[in-house]
Amino acid sequence: MNQAIPGLHHVTAIAGDPQRNLAFYAGTLGMRFVKRTVNFDDPGTYHFYYGDGAASPGSIMTFFPWPGAPRGRQGAGLTTATAFSIPGASLGWWATRLKDAGVSVDGPLPRFDDQLLSFDDPDGLRLELVATAASDPREPWGGGSVPAEHGIRGFHGVTLTENSVDRTAALLTETLGFRASGQSGNRSRFHAADAGPGTTVDLLHDPAAPRGIVAVGTVHHVAWRAPGDADQERWRKTISGLGTHITPIVDRCYFRSTYFREPGGVLFEIATDGPGFAIDESPERLGETLRLPPWLESRRAELEETLPAIEIPT
Repeated sequence: MNQAIPGLHHVTAIAGDPQRNLAFYAGTLGMRFVKRTVNFDDPGTYHFYYGDGAASPGSIMTFFPWPGAPRGRQGAGLTTATAFSIPGASLGWWATRLKDAGVSVDGPLPRFDDQLLSFDDPDGLRLELVATAASDPREPWGGGSVPAEHGIRGFHGVTLTENSVDRTAALLTETLGFRASGQSGNRSRFHAADAGPGTTVDLLHDPAAPRGIVAVGTVHHVAWRAPGDADQERWRKTISGLGTHITPIVDRCYFRSTYFREPGGVLFEIATDGPGFAIDESPERLGETLRLPPWLESRRAELEETLPAIEIPT
């Protein structure tokens, strides 16, 4: 197989209160607030994007905040941890910062060749900060409350919990171009083709795990990178050729998307790198104003009245 996934594009999760979500990710974690828009399928709800300074694919964590929605349940068929990369020397700094912010932290914990901190966001979403043995040259966002030398570089990887891992592992290695790179207990590790930052996926085998329920505090889907439209079209044909249902390509303004479920039930997306987040506002002003797709501009006044007011942490 000549085609191979380069790595993660973004991870999308469900939150509760939008201001609390913004305060944690842009404030406590110091990520850049890249885009404030709406859920294109439910435009009465925000869609927040956070990332690095350049809003790069492989750094983007996104949320649908639904105030008052029920909590989900972690379990099989879900992405049960999202891991970010930090400098190795910053692990202690982050442990102190999180504890000072009232966050309960597990670690440092060893995993393969890395050390990590494990904790939940305010909605119960499991996060990890991973200090890898390898260097991560990606540039963090230095415009917030976290000094650039300690800043999050982007994704390290994701953990998928599965009742059975064999078919998912086969999809990763035989179709998507991942390679098996480690085994520790019931955790199997895979890396995308270039094995650089933001390319790790762990399969956690738990036959007794209940099925996960997608709601507040859970990941909705994981998106993998397609450098361009032609790559995405080839992936869509490849996945469809397996007999797996895959959606038509959908315009998300900042990238194009197609979705399918891997054998264990986790919702995967293949998203294009472009056109990027500077298509509707300058790179220096990302996230400062509500951006709407052209087909929703006629509803701007209504939506601005409906959506809760928010303040960006400084």
